[in-house]
Amino acid sequence: MAVTVWAMRLERPLTEAETRRLTALLPPARRERLERQQVRAKREEALCAYGLLTLALRRQYGLRELPPIYQTEKGKPLFFEPQNIFFSISHTEGAVLAAVAEGSVGADIEKVRPVGRKLQEQMGAETAEAFFRCWVRREARSKRSGEGIASMLREEPPLERGETCFALSLFEGYEACVAAEEPPCVKTVSQEELLREL
Repeated sequence: MAVTVWAMRLERPLTEAETRRLTALLPPARRERLERQQVRAKREEALCAYGLLTLALRRQYGLRELPPIYQTEKGKPLFFEPQNIFFSISHTEGAVLAAVAEGSVGADIEKVRPVGRKLQEQMGAETAEAFFRCWVRREARSKRSGEGIASMLREEPPLERGETCFALSLFEGYEACVAAEEPPCVKTVSQEELLREL
């Protein structure tokens, strides 16, 4: 099962034309959901994450556009077709990633920032870095299983058969992780490269 993680730093805000172009790539339901996002930076992060997913699918599988996406009962996004391609996207202040695999996959990235002492203790973390290292691992696992992060907030259950977590060192000041069956190949692209190709 090939697993590829595509990562990108957000180097600048999107122009109105770029925002329109990335929005046009989205399936209608995703477009409507993003249009409800009031915070511009969060909307741009999500647009770039879906743009990165689109770029990954073009380069890896020759797909020209994002296939229709549906959600399981628990909210896990999946493609209708092709059914043999799985994905997970994540975005945080200043960075996005998209994981693409031929089996179930979950990925998460977070910018390290101050965290309340109570939250750190809840995760058994001494530092903000350790907290986010633990958080992205749990988030990636919950995205892979489709169970949601609430299932892992109190404690992290043992790994399931065939499940492995891989910590990723992508960008300074960020923690990232992918949950999959085998180690990922990591590819980085620039924001300009993404916008040029889409």
